[in-house]
Amino acid sequence: MIEIAGMALLAIGAACSLIGSIGLLRFPDVYTRLHANTVIVVGGAITSIIGTSVLGGLGSFTLKALLIALFMFITAPVTSHAIARAAHRSGVRLWEKSVVDKLKEAEG
Repeated sequence: MIEIAGMALLAIGAACSLIGSIGLLRFPDVYTRLHANTVIVVGGAITSIIGTSVLGGLGSFTLKALLIALFMFITAPVTSHAIARAAHRSGVRLWEKSVVDKLKEAEG
């Protein structure tokens, strides 16, 4: 039963990585590509790490893997926000069909 759960988590991680990779290729601008990147990190990498730790059993490997997954879960949104803010400040334009730019409105 544990093997099935571990393999399912690995399959979910692989699917999220595939979907996010397609999004990186298909999305029109930096800001929407950051969303795809976050899907790859959170959905793909973290789920795969948890799946391998489930398959590895209890031990120091599992503890290290879960700490890495927690660190990635905490830092992924922060890095995406920093990249998006830096892109906006450096003048990277939104996609031409974008409707709202809340950051530009907030800056006045």
